[in-house]
Parts: sequence; C-alpha cells; structure tokens
Amino acid sequence: MLNLSETFPLNTFVDLALMIFCGMAMGRLVKKIKLPNVTGYLLAGLILGPSVLGVLSANFLDAVNVISETALGFIAFSIGNEFKMTYFKRVGVTPIVIACLESFFAVALVVGVLLPVTGDAQFALVLGAIAAATAPAATIMVIKQYRAKGPVTETLLSVVALDDATALMMYSIAVAIAGALSGAGASAGELVLKPVIEIFGALVVGAILGFVFLLPLKFFKKDGNRMALIVGFIFAGLGLSALCGFSSLLFCMALGAVVANFTSDSDLKHLINLSDKITPPIFMLFFVASGAGLQLGVLPTVGVVGVIYVTVRVAGKMLGATLGGMICKADATIRKYLGPCLLPQAGVAIGLSLVAGQTFPQYAAKIRAVILSATLIYELIGPGVTKACLKKAGEIKEG
Repeated sequence: MLNLSETFPLNTFVDLALMIFCGMAMGRLVKKIKLPNVTGYLLAGLILGPSVLGVLSANFLDAVNVISETALGFIAFSIGNEFKMTYFKRVGVTPIVIACLESFFAVALVVGVLLPVTGDAQFALVLGAIAAATAPAATIMVIKQYRAKGPVTETLLSVVALDDATALMMYSIAVAIAGALSGAGASAGELVLKPVIEIFGALVVGAILGFVFLLPLKFFKKDGNRMALIVGFIFAGLGLSALCGFSSLLFCMALGAVVANFTSDSDLKHLINLSDKITPPIFMLFFVASGAGLQLGVLPTVGVVGVIYVTVRVAGKMLGATLGGMICKADATIRKYLGPCLLPQAGVAIGLSLVAGQTFPQYAAKIRAVILSATLIYELIGPGVTKACLKKAGEIKEG
C-alpha cells in the first residue's frame, strides 16, 4: 500500500481540489458503463485514500469531517422537504409499516442465522442490531441524478427517512436484551428510553427551528439571502443536534418537513432549487471522503460471520419491504423493487458499531471489521442496484 501523503505532502486546499477533480473524472468514467455518478465518487475516494494511493491521509479525513456533516444535513433537509402532509394523506401508513418491517426483519434474520453459527447470543444480538441501519445519502443522489419519479421513489424517500428512527429503536431493544443476558450495564428500560428521547427530542426541537426559519423567510426574497438562510439554519440544526445529543439526520429532516408544510408550493420549489444549486460540490466531496474512508484491508478478516451479515441483512430488508407492501396493499412495483434499494449502509451503522464496541468491548474488533467490510460492499454496489431497480420500475426514463 502506498502512502503518498507522506512522500509528497500537500495542503488542505490542494487535497480538496484533487478530491473534486478525481470525483468528476471517475463520475464521468462510470457513466460510460451506465453506473451512477456516486459510484464514481466513492471509487475516486477509495483510490485516493489510505487503502490504495494514500494521497488522502486518515488525519486529513478526520479534519474535513465537517464536510460530511454538512452534506448529511442538506440530505436530511431535502428528505424532510418530501414529507408533506398531503403525501401521507394520500399514501397512509404504508411507508411507516414498510420502514418498521424492513428494519425488524433485517435484525431478526441476521440474529437468527448468526446465533446457531456462532453459538454466542450476545454477539449475534449486538451485531444483528446494527443491520437495521440504512444510509440515505447514496440513494438520494441516485434519485436526484436520474430525476426518478413514481410510487417506488416516493415510498423509498419516506422509508430511508424513517429508517434512522427505526434503526435506533431496533438497536436499543437488541442491545438491551444482550445487556440483560450478561447481567451488566444499564437496565433494559434505560437503554430503550434513551433512543426514544433522542428521536422525539430531535423531531420536536428540529420542528421548532423550522418554524423559526419561516420568520425571516417572509422578509428575505432574493436568491442570495435565501441561500444564506438555508445554509445558516442547516448549520444551526447540525450544531444544536450535536449539543443536545440528538440525531442530526432526524433534526434536519424535521426542519425540512416544517418548511415543506408551512410554506407555499412556489416558495418551497424556490427553496429546493436554491438548495440544489449549493449542494453538488458538497455532495461530491462527501462521497469522495466516504470512499477514502473505506478500508480494503478489513475484507480478509471477516470470515463466515461477515458473509452471513452482508447477505442475510439484504434478505431481511427485501422480505420486510415486500411484506410491508403486501400488508398495506401497495403497488406491485413497490413490493418488488423497494427492498433492493435499501442496501447502502454507512455513517449510522459505523457509529452504532463504535457504540456497541464501547458497551461490549470483547466484541469491538470483530464487529468493526464486519461493519466496515459491509459498508465497503454496500456503498459500492448499492447505487447501481438502486438505479437498476428504479429503472425496472419505470421511474427512470431513458436519456
């Protein structure tokens, strides 16, 4: 493995420029083979990162983490913009049921298969608990790039938005059971109550910030001012969520949902267009940095447990999404194509793996290796699978 960051040390701005130029080049190359741009950005990061060329050091990636946080804030805000009450009046509880079931079956199947293979109930529960998490970023990028539109896309946006909440709940329940088996740590009630407070706290305080956002919106009409308001309030949302210990995704999603439901359609469309003008370089840097953080070296260490996790989690997501669609009598295309679109797994899963390692240090190394390997695989193949499914569903048009 090369380490060009030590041989030819560069400064932060040159590294950022390289990330953008390489991201653009790889995005264009993968487009030639009909893959989404986001796959190219991830590959560009992988090549520049510590696993291959080492142009981008681990210290540099830690230093520019603010870019990743900013990108996730904009992504969550854009998801919230889709959460209009008129939409939920039309589709009912379908996205909620699907989100709950795809999370539940991902956890249940991974735990159910790992338990007889490993013979360790605690380890199976802790690792299986992380299976519920889904990363929305790559999915949103594919939808935006191809301007996908239709029932699968609408439901997918809602499900990946709700997934952060369901993943935290599933994780807390599974870890509470694992803690009870060991007879150590916090009580099951405490472990379940904490994420409930985090989820509802993020939604309530995020919504309050959304109403505050509406006040200056009445007085600032020019594009430049409204761009500044969007950036300022997303930064405020990211900062407040960190101070309160809330999920930044849910916080900024609630902010976006309030804006969507309490502004006129013309104002909302204007804000979405302005946000879309700001975000392309931020998203590109985010995905290149995400690719640079992927570690090829962990792949040989995961063994049978890693293979089980990667494959069975997908089966659980697909089963849960299909079953949820059947229960709610959703369109056939939703039942068939939504599940495979839920492959990507990144930030939330890695964060939960770190928390799990602190709670159960005896499993920390193995859990981290499995989750990092799964992230590498899911992030590289997930965008292509999402594009293929949306195209088969007839929601991505030729050209």
